[in-house]
Amino acid sequence: MNKWQKIRRPPVLPLYLAALVWPVAALALPIYRLWALALTAALSAAVYAAARRLCPDRLYWKEKAFSTGSRDVDAMLAAAAQNLDDLAAVAAAVHDKALAAELGRMDKAGRAILAEVERDPQKAPAIDRFARYYLPEACKIMTVYARTQDVQGDNTQQLHAEIRATASTIAQAFENQLDALYSAEALDISTDIDVLETILKSQNLTD
Repeated sequence: MNKWQKIRRPPVLPLYLAALVWPVAALALPIYRLWALALTAALSAAVYAAARRLCPDRLYWKEKAFSTGSRDVDAMLAAAAQNLDDLAAVAAAVHDKALAAELGRMDKAGRAILAEVERDPQKAPAIDRFARYYLPEACKIMTVYARTQDVQGDNTQQLHAEIRATASTIAQAFENQLDALYSAEALDISTDIDVLETILKSQNLTD
């Protein structure tokens, strides 16, 4: 899944103040002389050092891009992550708590899916339809609900009822998609367990 990294950015004000020393010094000193030039440089450095102590670095968080080694997979995951961000925004905006809970299920399962594919990009084909169709459509439907939730009328009430009714189905489908990503591994582990149990029994290491 996308990871967040802390970025440290130095302030620009100390640079501006240090640069300002030069035109001011040019008005007061014969800066064309070597001693005046050296003095101005020293003053500029001192101003910069003082300003840096007063102006700490700015810290902010930046989301790192996916890096699976495949440009197509990275693009697919990035688009899906944006859709999940949009779903999270909808969940925060809707008034219906039950619908918000279903949106939370979608978000949790969806992000786990992206994290697993980022870990193992070979699983990308298994979520192609999920990432390129199911997730964008779910995002579109839920965004319509959020945009029209305060609109009164027979058509919107029917639309909202249909969306609320299908939200649980969509969330379950997301969770099933996540579970399906582990089907091959589950089969492999089950086989490994059987083999291990057989070996342990053959060596009289079990009751």
